[in-house]
Amino acid sequence: MQRRLTNLRARLPQVLLLAVFGLLTSTGVASAAAEPPAPACQKGEFCVWGEESFSGAVHKFDLRTSNPEECIPLPEGFDGHSFVNRLSRDVTIYQSEECTTEGDFITYPGGGTYVPQGPFVIRALKIWD
Repeated sequence: MQRRLTNLRARLPQVLLLAVFGLLTSTGVASAAAEPPAPACQKGEFCVWGEESFSGAVHKFDLRTSNPEECIPLPEGFDGHSFVNRLSRDVTIYQSEECTTEGDFITYPGGGTYVPQGPFVIRALKIWD
């Protein structure tokens, strides 16, 4: 019994080192998958792409060019299909160009929300205070 305890004590640092290494490796993979690449969308911007998976034409909105709590229709003829919210504020996306609640609408939190495939075609948005 004493010999087994001595062997366990001798190997404990190696076992702990392997366990920590395994946790660090798995955490790195999970955090990399949580934030997919979104080209050209900087902190403080809401970016919407015309195609899924952050491709196609992109339009950017920030607090310099957009007033909080006002309906912001996307440019004429442009429909959004993927988006990133890197503002510090919540943003509601709308299926309607007038931000009406007759169509679909959903609010996404700020700080880094990545949506490669929107739940519906985006035609307007509203940045909240």
